[in-house]
Amino acid sequence: MRNSKHRQGYRMGKKKSRGKVWLTLILLAAAALGAVYLWLPNWQHVDPEWKSMKKPIFVEGKAMKYSASGTGDSLKLPLPVIREIIDPNIRYEKETESVIITTPKELVHLKIDHKDAKMNNRPLKLLFAPTTVKGVQYLPVSLLKKLYGLEFKEDKTTGAVVLMKAGEKVQSAKIIGSSSDTVPLRREDSIHAPILYDIPPGAPVRLIRNAGDWAFVQMDSGYAGYVKREDVALKELRTVPEVQELPNTAQQKWNSKKVNLTWEAVYQKPADPKVIGTLPGVNVVSPTWFQIMDDSGNVQSKADDVYVTWAHNNKMQVWALFSNAFDADRTTKALSTFENRLRSIVQILHYAKLYRLDGINIDFENVRTEDGENVTQFVRELMPLAKEQGLVISVDVTPKSNSEMWSKFLDRESLGGLVDYIMLMAYDEHWAASPVAGSVASLPWTRAAVNRLLEEDRVPSDKLILSVPLYTRVWSEEIKNGKTKVSSKAIGMKKAQDIIKSFKLTPTVDENAGQHYVEYEENGIKKKIWLEDAYSIRQRVELAEELNLAGVASWTRGFASPEAWQELKAIAE
Repeated sequence: MRNSKHRQGYRMGKKKSRGKVWLTLILLAAAALGAVYLWLPNWQHVDPEWKSMKKPIFVEGKAMKYSASGTGDSLKLPLPVIREIIDPNIRYEKETESVIITTPKELVHLKIDHKDAKMNNRPLKLLFAPTTVKGVQYLPVSLLKKLYGLEFKEDKTTGAVVLMKAGEKVQSAKIIGSSSDTVPLRREDSIHAPILYDIPPGAPVRLIRNAGDWAFVQMDSGYAGYVKREDVALKELRTVPEVQELPNTAQQKWNSKKVNLTWEAVYQKPADPKVIGTLPGVNVVSPTWFQIMDDSGNVQSKADDVYVTWAHNNKMQVWALFSNAFDADRTTKALSTFENRLRSIVQILHYAKLYRLDGINIDFENVRTEDGENVTQFVRELMPLAKEQGLVISVDVTPKSNSEMWSKFLDRESLGGLVDYIMLMAYDEHWAASPVAGSVASLPWTRAAVNRLLEEDRVPSDKLILSVPLYTRVWSEEIKNGKTKVSSKAIGMKKAQDIIKSFKLTPTVDENAGQHYVEYEENGIKKKIWLEDAYSIRQRVELAEELNLAGVASWTRGFASPEAWQELKAIAE
């Protein structure tokens, strides 16, 4: 019995021993296979996804979603690709089948299937017309090369179109290796990735980027992928030339001077220079002369040559104000099409030349949020023509808020990149119908409004002008039925001082507002005034200097007292 158990145990131990051996052999085999895998390259060949496209487009080695059209001189690129890689602001207006292109010096209007175009409102003859294919617009590459400095290479074998943008660095290289062996171009930076193409030694490529021991390269045929860095020899590095821009003659006039502008509110009668007197320190005046007068974009003028002559004789430039008449419905229609926008632009530039203006100040307010893009487009289309004429262009913007009609429509960041100056109308913190009394523009509120434009909208400080009020409000608080009823009336600086004298008031400093404050009773009604005076203006000028802003502006000249000009002129001294 004991021997039987012994023999059984012996057999069990022998089986366990053999199992360990087999396990060891399996592990060794797996390790060997793993080692072979790590050492052995993948020789599988695959086609790139773009191979099924007739004329694939490439940018920095990446295949675009759309194909090109035509070949040679008739080559055309799809608008979605142009927007993605060159200019997102090219506009297509479906109703008129119009394509509008704007650059810093050109405004180009194209019509689908037409060779007749316009550049800066002058005739332009195209060699090939824009077309629409399956709902996608295609533009001639020859025009894009002229406008944007775009370069391209077209491969006759694969149909590939390789695009290179102005300012892009192009690193030429070639594949090196033995005279007989090709170099595999792999889909990923690994020897286990499949091969897209076998590149012969000496073949030219473009090095797009390095990735560790690998280099991502592209051939003129469109094939792009990874090769070992040791198989690449660098050649010439060049930069695609930038498009030469025209000098900004309007800005050159200033020679880095700070702006000290005041608006001249013009209603029924023209302003009479004889009663204006001197404006110490003011170097720009902006009379409210022009507005959109109808749905077609025609411009109404109140311009006065006598006023321009007076301003120029007193060494002041004239940047006349152009508004949308604060009419939301009219703005929607007048800015809805290129034809209407161009009508406004041509007319306002005509008036600028006729009256020898130095600039145009755009003040569009009470605009629907959905029309904001058209406001920006209007400015974008105006700029090239205005630059040609040597005009300074500025745009008035309100402080950022949730107001649908007075704030949200403004694309402050885009406008700041287009125009010469952004005018921040830093008022009204407490508006005419405000439910509570308060300052028109307290200093902390003003500072916050400026900082939001500088930080959130990236408006350059040397383009931002701080516009300050030369008016305040007399607030009335009356108790009726146990509730306080608040109303207000706007008054100028001189009128406020007259009230102080009449009621023998002593202003105190409201530290929170950064202003002088008075309070009194009249006919049993409590009155409150946060004063605009030398003290408040001085602090705003100091704020503009502290933040290195482009200058100050003031609304409006008729509200000012003599002390206002003495404080404001410090910005330009």
